[in-house]
Amino acid sequence: MSAGKIYNACIYARLSRDDGDKVESDSITNQRALIRDFIAKHPEIRVVSEKTDDGFSGVNFERPAFREMMDEIRSGKVNCVVVKDLSRFGRDYIEAGQYLEKIFPFLGVRFISITDGYDSLTADDAEGALMIPLKNMINDVYAKDISRKIITSFRARQEKGEFLPAFAPYGYVKSKTVQYRYEVDPETAPYVKLIFEWKAEGVSHNEICRRLNERGAVTPARRKVELGIWRAEKYKHTI
Repeated sequence: MSAGKIYNACIYARLSRDDGDKVESDSITNQRALIRDFIAKHPEIRVVSEKTDDGFSGVNFERPAFREMMDEIRSGKVNCVVVKDLSRFGRDYIEAGQYLEKIFPFLGVRFISITDGYDSLTADDAEGALMIPLKNMINDVYAKDISRKIITSFRARQEKGEFLPAFAPYGYVKSKTVQYRYEVDPETAPYVKLIFEWKAEGVSHNEICRRLNERGAVTPARRKVELGIWRAEKYKHTI
C-alpha cells in the first residue's frame, strides 16, 4: 500500500443482548464515539459509510447492515473497516477468520479493531497469524457459553410454569404483582373460551372468525393498544 493513500472507511457497530453484550460499555453510541475519536487522529482515514446491526447476534454473519457493508466493499466505495473490537465484528471463530485472513486481504481492505490494538496495515504476519485466530476463538467460546446459560435459564423458568414470551397470549395479561406469571384477562378470556368450544364442535376457522366479528370481539392487536403495550402511531387504526 502506497504512502499517502486515503482510506475510505466504514464504521461498523453491532449490539445484541443474546450473546451477552454489555448495554453500557458496548452500546451503539459508545462504539461510534470511540471509533470516531480514533479516526479523528488518523487523517489518512475518512468516513464514507456507517453501518449498524442493532439486535443481531455476532454468531451469524447474515446481518442486514453487514451485508450492505460488504456490497460497498465489493463496489469499491469502501476499502477500510473500523470496529471497536473483534467481538463487534463477529463471534463465529471460523467465519470471522475467513473474512479477516482471506476475504479482506483479497479485496484490499484495511481492517482496524481499536481496543484490540490491531491494524492490518501495520500488523506483521506473525502477529496476525497468532492474535486474530486466538481472539476470534475466545469470542466464539464466549458466545456459546452465554447461549448455554440463556437456554438453561429458560428451561428453569418453564419447569416453574413461568412465561417466557415478550407478550402474553390472547386471553391473558402479565401479572402486575408476580414476575413471570400470567393472569386471566377478563376482557378477552370469554372469547377464548368460545373459540375452544366452537373448535371442539368442529366449527371451521372462517366460521369462528365470522362469529367473533358478529360479537364485536376484541382483536389481539387492539387489546395490545388498549393495554398500552403498543403505542406507535401505526397501531392506532386498530382501535
